[in-house]
Amino acid sequence: MHEREVLFTGVGGQGVQIVSKALAMAAVAEGREALLLPQYSGGMRGSKTNAELTVGDAPLRALPIVIDAWSAFVMDQAFWETIRPKLAPGAVVVVNASLFHLPVAVDDAHVVEVPASDIAAQLGSPMSAGFVLAGAFATVTGIVAVPSLVAAMRELVPPYRTQHVAANEAAIEAGANAAPALAAPAWPDVVVP
Repeated sequence: MHEREVLFTGVGGQGVQIVSKALAMAAVAEGREALLLPQYSGGMRGSKTNAELTVGDAPLRALPIVIDAWSAFVMDQAFWETIRPKLAPGAVVVVNASLFHLPVAVDDAHVVEVPASDIAAQLGSPMSAGFVLAGAFATVTGIVAVPSLVAAMRELVPPYRTQHVAANEAAIEAGANAAPALAAPAWPDVVVP
């Protein structure tokens, strides 16, 4: 069985929860299994917001309590230490370089820095920084195809927020264009529905 784990961290209001759900939904739409465990504090904005996602090509048997993760999606350095010890040596770590300025301190990590907040601001949509990093993460890891991520985002945006769909799509595309693909993606044979 092929299985990949993603740890997410950020500050409430940066889009970590919607992005983790969009990545999970995109993986399912591409025919894989996904288990998502969101973790966040009582405060909606400014407090810790983490998530754990496990994606596999066969049924998954347990909640994704990850202790040796393949990758990390890091929107902010504030809660980096809550996920860093759970990363495996050689992990793929995609960071929002606009806000993350710490040493990664993971053995043999593949660190990709994308200035997601700066890119989102340049697009005129600073609230879409999470989707910028999501587009970069999809490109870097190959865990889902960018069109699948866009489709999942469209499905997740509630009817009263549809004015943000075009900006979120532009953010995903900008992030995808800002990051290099790694030589060994998660699933090289991704099928876009």
